Amino acid sequence: MDAPANAIRTLDDVAAQNAEIVLRYLRVFETRQVGEFEQIVAEDVRVHGAGTHVQGREYPAGSVLSPGLSDCRVRIDDLFAADDRVTVAATLTYRHDRSGRDVTMSVCKTYRLAKGVIVEFWGETDLYGLLRQLGHVPHEVPEF
Repeated sequence: MDAPANAIRTLDDVAAQNAEIVLRYLRVFETRQVGEFEQIVAEDVRVHGAGTHVQGREYPAGSVLSPGLSDCRVRIDDLFAADDRVTVAATLTYRHDRSGRDVTMSVCKTYRLAKGVIVEFWGETDLYGLLRQLGHVPHEVPEF
């Protein structure tokens, strides 16, 4: 039996759809419209990073709404999508509200999606670099 051409989805189609969902997720950092997460992030999403493992949509929403940082701009440095996984390296540039200066933070995350929503992600952010730019840690890295 032959299926209609438009009825067959390839892994490339799934990967492309998943990449679009992750890009929508990252755009929320710019728009701050965390309500959009209801469509693209599972309510019980599992988040892994910086030595913590938490569960719940409120954790990524809290990252978007970080106090003291606004006007986020996201630059995608690299994106790779295959099957149910999407890996992104990006640079986020924020305005530091108190000083008015721009500060940047690099991130690398891998997202797992199921049925069109993000269900789990792993990754790290360069929090040390961000804190260094804000003057909260020394510019010189101590030798151990």
